[in-house]
Amino acid sequence: MADIGTYLKKHTEALVKDVGIEAACQITGKSKATLGRYYSENSEHADRFIPVDAVAKLEGAASFPHVTSALADLKNITLSYASGEKGAVSRPGGVNTDVIALSRRFAQLMSEYQDAIADGIITVNEAKRLLKETVLLQQVLWDMKLHLEEESG
Repeated sequence: MADIGTYLKKHTEALVKDVGIEAACQITGKSKATLGRYYSENSEHADRFIPVDAVAKLEGAASFPHVTSALADLKNITLSYASGEKGAVSRPGGVNTDVIALSRRFAQLMSEYQDAIADGIITVNEAKRLLKETVLLQQVLWDMKLHLEEESG
């Protein structure tokens, strides 16, 4: 259970940082300290998790559904947007644009990895940069998937 908790806390942190801490406070009505407790890895906060209504509000403002995606990953569920329905996102470009963006993002991830591993140790800050690049790469793949679904449907 501890691994799941850590996994969810990491994605909660990514969600809050995606939206921005100040904006997250306004959206949820929670203080910075309270939001920080939701993703804190301190043992005193191990049993504290962000409420689902706060997740829904934050993911409405975020560029990616970080926590929802994490929950889906835990159950091996694939998410997709339903086109034409309420909340569907219109994304510019198409598959060709996505392939170019994918190539750029992957190159950036590999560059970050090369810098991180140069001394044989990946520090916490390097791991955070790699995680950020991985999330950005995931977003490009997500957009590509949606474009392919639109073209095939």
